[in-house]
Amino acid sequence: MRTTRQFSITLTHEMAEMVRAKVQSGEYASESEVVRDGLRALRAHERALDAWLQNEVAPAYDAMKANPARAVSAKKVRASLAAAHKSSRKAG
Repeated sequence: MRTTRQFSITLTHEMAEMVRAKVQSGEYASESEVVRDGLRALRAHERALDAWLQNEVAPAYDAMKANPARAVSAKKVRASLAAAHKSSRKAG
């Protein structure tokens, strides 16, 4: 029994060239390997995003809901970001 399945996909010219270049450079043996590696990277990215949402975002949201006094207004966040940006521009 086969452990693979054949698909037909359509890529933009730019993506197709990227796949071909990866194979021509010797980094991958075939176009299929490039696509498989890309799908593995996508799966890893999705798992990392899910973990971040579950381990950091949801607990922070729950803590804020339990104690709304912890919340920072959008105005204060914008002011803080603007100050940090201004400070980093001076340092650079």
